[in-house]
Amino acid sequence: MITPQNIGLCQEKNIHIHPYLTVNNFVWTGVECRVNNRFHPTLLLVRYPHTVSISPASERWQQTLLNLQAEYTESQFNTWIKPLSEVIENNQVILIAPNRFILQWVKERYFQRIDELAREQGLDSVILQQKENSTILPENTSPPPDTHSQDTLARTVLQPNPAERSQLNRTFNFDNFVSGKANQLARAAALQVAENPGKAYNPLFVYGGVGLGKTHLIQAIGNNILERNPQAKVRYIHSEKYVSDVVRAYQHKSFDSFKQYYHTLDLLMIDDIQFFGNKTRTQEEFFFAFNALVESHRQIIITCDSFPKEISGMEPRLISRFGWGLTVAIEPPELEMRVAILISKAQKESIILEESVAFFIAKHIRSNVRELEGALKRVVAYARFRNESISVISAREALKDVLALQHRQISIENIQKTVADYYKIKVSDMFSKKRTRNLARPRQMAMALAKEITSLSLPDIGESFGGRDHTTVLHACRKIQELCGSDQTTQRDFEALNSILNG
Repeated sequence: MITPQNIGLCQEKNIHIHPYLTVNNFVWTGVECRVNNRFHPTLLLVRYPHTVSISPASERWQQTLLNLQAEYTESQFNTWIKPLSEVIENNQVILIAPNRFILQWVKERYFQRIDELAREQGLDSVILQQKENSTILPENTSPPPDTHSQDTLARTVLQPNPAERSQLNRTFNFDNFVSGKANQLARAAALQVAENPGKAYNPLFVYGGVGLGKTHLIQAIGNNILERNPQAKVRYIHSEKYVSDVVRAYQHKSFDSFKQYYHTLDLLMIDDIQFFGNKTRTQEEFFFAFNALVESHRQIIITCDSFPKEISGMEPRLISRFGWGLTVAIEPPELEMRVAILISKAQKESIILEESVAFFIAKHIRSNVRELEGALKRVVAYARFRNESISVISAREALKDVLALQHRQISIENIQKTVADYYKIKVSDMFSKKRTRNLARPRQMAMALAKEITSLSLPDIGESFGGRDHTTVLHACRKIQELCGSDQTTQRDFEALNSILNG
């Protein structure tokens, strides 16, 4: 039992406590325990009297952190958000970065989303600032005097201890990776690479949206290779951590140690490589590492949120090398696959989940696997709080705010912007008279989605697309419907955009 008196002690002992829900004058709290330097949420929920003084602003911030943890990968959250300390005053959160490097990185990539989620919880604002008397050099800054030897840096920064050398999550394997139409090609390729590393497909480039299982799949390869050869030098690393390693090597003038480590791995897995964009020195070092590993028939696996040629700020020589092996996509899971994922997750956690409940959750949570698992946790927690069995009724109540958000009126402007972002064109192209294929097809797609999602008439939709006639809209809808039946790419795009718009 966790009491107010030992909360601080728990935190010192590497147990994280998250205020979660208030029921019957009790504050229920989720617990995370550190195992092998990784935090794992437990299914156990503990409670302590509601007389504990927890400010509403603190509760809102804790919920914001939970939402951030659900939205970002474990590596992203632990590397960039968890190091931030907070001061909460008058419904305002002041985040304090431990150094300038983290400050700049969070400001550029995470702060806007942090502020949005905080405001959604009812907080007034979030301020980001740097801890006093703390500095670190960004990638393009001149290095300080060399105060650490190369050997010291190699031991402390670039060479984890044996228990953590791979940085793999050992629970990720092929057996618990649920496969379906959306990922069957990627899974087949991953199995080939695991059986013949450095020979089958090198590099293996896996791309797809957030939360679709890319990290699980590539770590399953790493775990499989380690099972076959425990002495293999395997390293999984998120791209942001790789950038940090480059910065430290630059600071301490220890690129010899850096290269000795990364150029001699048997398997290097880089997750979310899109974060290398516009990082000249990082791309240069990875270019050298890539060549060294491929030339010695050592395996490279890369994940990204987009097709290689669509990565912003990536050097052409790297993009060219990404195509040397095999590039495979992971798509958003179809309904049957989402149901299978939920049932598999429930069985793994010894949760009794009726297929009707899994179908209900899967029908309404369509975007990615991570949100599916988050919804399941929410449904299970709600049922346990109320000492009820899990049913469609309790699931509907547990997810009512999510369902309400999905049922909001989706504007045609939102559809146009979403489609434009998806196809990487300008929103203004939706209204233009240009009829080139790269513009006409996205415009037709947006019209078809507007017809399906909104209650607008064909003339109203046409007016929203630069004053076009209703017959043009009708033709666009029929064209997209026809293509969805004959062209897999169009069908995939339509389903993906529908999922994005419906949340």
